[in-house]
Amino acid sequence: MTKLTLGTHPFLLGFDQLERLVERTAKSGNDGYPPYNIEQTSDRSFRITLAVAGFSEDDISITVEDRQLVIRGRQADDTEGRIFLHRGIAARQFQRSFVLADGVEVGEAAMENGLLHIDLTRKLPDAVVQTIRIKRSAPR
Repeated sequence: MTKLTLGTHPFLLGFDQLERLVERTAKSGNDGYPPYNIEQTSDRSFRITLAVAGFSEDDISITVEDRQLVIRGRQADDTEGRIFLHRGIAARQFQRSFVLADGVEVGEAAMENGLLHIDLTRKLPDAVVQTIRIKRSAPR
């Protein structure tokens, strides 16, 4: 018996990209920092909130790369001349990625009280009915 994967099932034509997206998401290996929430704000919109205390707007970049929302944080090293008796607040960099479905667009991003909010909207596809004409074959 042959095992069919999602991309090779005969009724799912053109879904091989979906299989690659699932694999890429599984390999992203995010370590849990920074913590985040994803909430649905309406039928067609979502909000991702990341806890980025200690980062300023200038320390964070938000990009969309190959249908992936990528948030990177890097703080400048301002420890020169300072002597820490205890250092419990880590100034580490991070990268957090989210795979976006077709039709999902990134909207505004805002910082508020150490939280980074990124709004996403899902565009509704136009309802299109397409009629395919059948060519007549040449008479034999």
